[in-house]
Amino acid sequence: MAEVKIEAVAKQFGAVEVLKSVSLDVRDGEFLVLVGPSGCGKSTLLRMIAGLDDITSGEMWIGDRMVTDLPAKERDIAMVFQSYALYPHMSVADNMSFALKLKGASKQEIATKVSDSAKILGLEHLLDRYPRQLSGGQRQRVAMGRAIVRNPQVFLFDEPLSNLDAKLRVVMRSEIKELHQRLGTTTVYVTHDQVEAMTLADRIVVMRDGRIEQIGTPLELYDTPVNMFVAGFIGSPAMNFLNGEMTERGFRLTNGITLETHHHPAGAVTCGIRPEHFQLGTGELDCEVAVVEPTGSETLVLSRTNGQSVTAVFKDRLSVKPGERITLRPDPAKLQFFDADGRRLD
Repeated sequence: MAEVKIEAVAKQFGAVEVLKSVSLDVRDGEFLVLVGPSGCGKSTLLRMIAGLDDITSGEMWIGDRMVTDLPAKERDIAMVFQSYALYPHMSVADNMSFALKLKGASKQEIATKVSDSAKILGLEHLLDRYPRQLSGGQRQRVAMGRAIVRNPQVFLFDEPLSNLDAKLRVVMRSEIKELHQRLGTTTVYVTHDQVEAMTLADRIVVMRDGRIEQIGTPLELYDTPVNMFVAGFIGSPAMNFLNGEMTERGFRLTNGITLETHHHPAGAVTCGIRPEHFQLGTGELDCEVAVVEPTGSETLVLSRTNGQSVTAVFKDRLSVKPGERITLRPDPAKLQFFDADGRRLD
């Protein structure tokens, strides 16, 4: 295991600046998730840690070694790709052992490591099969097994679950988290799925346009986002944003409705409300229901008030229908406010 230090790293492809002086410390044994919209630079940063993309400027360390100019094979990392990247003409056992054979490991060492990894991942009965004979989830386990046998200092995952169906993604998510808890290897994981990030990470790095917006634990980002971008990106369904201004009576929306609040920032602000922080029946927001989405465990209600969309989540099963009117009351203690530049106000 080892920590990863990234100091003022930048990356340019021609005139395009993909990463802009990114600095980041990945702690020894930590599971760190890079998350953000497509094109934010998270996969490029992962590939630079792996040594697959050159660094335009800055420095990178793995453990006590500066690896800025080291080739990938000398960095003691193992990477799991979105596309599995298995050799189709090799059996599962041969795919898992290929890197060890290249390093000149003995047959006994190879057999032991492949057997141990196969037991961890439940692959013992599949060692003689070929990738074409495996399901997507089994192929991903083989890709993980190939990484485990190398016993690297750092695991790198590049959106490894995006090719799997929804149910299998949930299963594999749990398996990856359990695997990290068992091995304790420093892990950097890239995803665009913020639910995946919330459930897996010790800490999350939220990126946008080649920069880091915020770093923190999942609940730190959820409860105290530094700006509207992080607030809207972290959480599913996303946070509601209502425009208005703060008055002596509370937060007054553009339609004149005033919400009670425990916060008192001055002037024009945007109010952020998590969907689960509404009560139904008595309140200030008169809304017209647009869509109702029952999921079994909860009900999502998408509505509109004065041209602004409002999404609410309720644990109860509701009988409301599109076109009906409902009244919502947000929890005054849970409201968050953002200034004109999108920065969160304390």
